[in-house]
Amino acid sequence: MTAIRVFPDPATLADAAARHVVDSGQAAINARSALSIALSGGSTPRELHLRLASPPLKDELDWTRVHIFFGDERCVPPDDPQSNYRMADETLLGHVPIPGQQIHRMRGELPPHEAAADYERELKEFFKGQPPRLDVILLGMGDNGHTASLFPGLTAVHEQQRWVIAEYVAEVGMWRLTLSPAVINLAREVIFLVSGAAKASMLQQVLQGPFAPDKRPAQIVRPSPREVTWLVDAAAAAKLSPPTG
Repeated sequence: MTAIRVFPDPATLADAAARHVVDSGQAAINARSALSIALSGGSTPRELHLRLASPPLKDELDWTRVHIFFGDERCVPPDDPQSNYRMADETLLGHVPIPGQQIHRMRGELPPHEAAADYERELKEFFKGQPPRLDVILLGMGDNGHTASLFPGLTAVHEQQRWVIAEYVAEVGMWRLTLSPAVINLAREVIFLVSGAAKASMLQQVLQGPFAPDKRPAQIVRPSPREVTWLVDAAAAAKLSPPTG
């Protein structure tokens, strides 16, 4: 199932996404005494982070019960400007009272396959032999249809055994680490954040076109029977056909 919510501009989108994350997060804490959430990189999550790190929302979530994971990472050191962890630390993690041992970063400074195996071990330790069912996974979508670091034409989009994949992405000229569809599709909630006119054509293809995850990897995200929530701005939604019936 898919829910699509359209907002007039990126700022309103970020406001709504932050409210949604806080509400879902506190509900998870109330139900299971903890929140496990995987963050995403990119410009739209940056604005989300800034809102989560500021009053009043900062004070509405019990950060001492939050465990932070990452949906993907670039194979760079944590202080590199390209690091998703660095962006999250600068915009969110360094501004909320979350214990350091509850921040589970992908170690992009390690050799790629070693880093993937290391993160899979960390997930297995956290979930204590149970399926890796994160409470919330935040995702973005590129104008080529990639999500996390599942890129068109590569093998990670079809991985159903391993939990974390390292793959060289020629399109961006670097190694990437990513949660596999096997983990993403177990999440209790998946939230896509998409903004900008440059993504309008691909968003229409992903949501309303034929199922072709090799061309449009975001389509592989189908956490049945749970719902995927798409929070998008009007520019990104401009080419979507209106609902019928």
